[in-house]
Amino acid sequence: MRFMVMVRANKASEAGEMPSEALLTAMGQYNEALVRAGVLLAAEGLRPSREGARVRFSGDRREVIDGPFAETRELIAGFWLIQVRSLDEAIEWMKRAPNPFEGIESEVEIRRVFEAEDFGSEFTPEARAQEERLRAEIASRT
Repeated sequence: MRFMVMVRANKASEAGEMPSEALLTAMGQYNEALVRAGVLLAAEGLRPSREGARVRFSGDRREVIDGPFAETRELIAGFWLIQVRSLDEAIEWMKRAPNPFEGIESEVEIRRVFEAEDFGSEFTPEARAQEERLRAEIASRT
């Protein structure tokens, strides 16, 4: 099972404050443990929302909304994508993570990623083949 672990943003991350050397070192060691265990698929920090945009869909209409975005508690500052056997295992890994924001309360959200079999018969054999082809193409680029 794959899980997306999202690090919730805060005022510091939205202000563009960079982590300390100590936190970068701790995160590097933690990520190394995830890699050694064969769990880590991807991990990245995200720039502040002022450097981003949203696209709002309303029928056929598209509206671009430039950052920054007001509701910091709804924003994501970074993520891990991990592959483990269960939600419990994902939780155990995240309990071992360094606090993403030194000295203050922070939060990560753990959400399971949909797999092809979750979509049932609506995910046709043609769509499955296309998905597999695209994943193979992406994998060949790395």
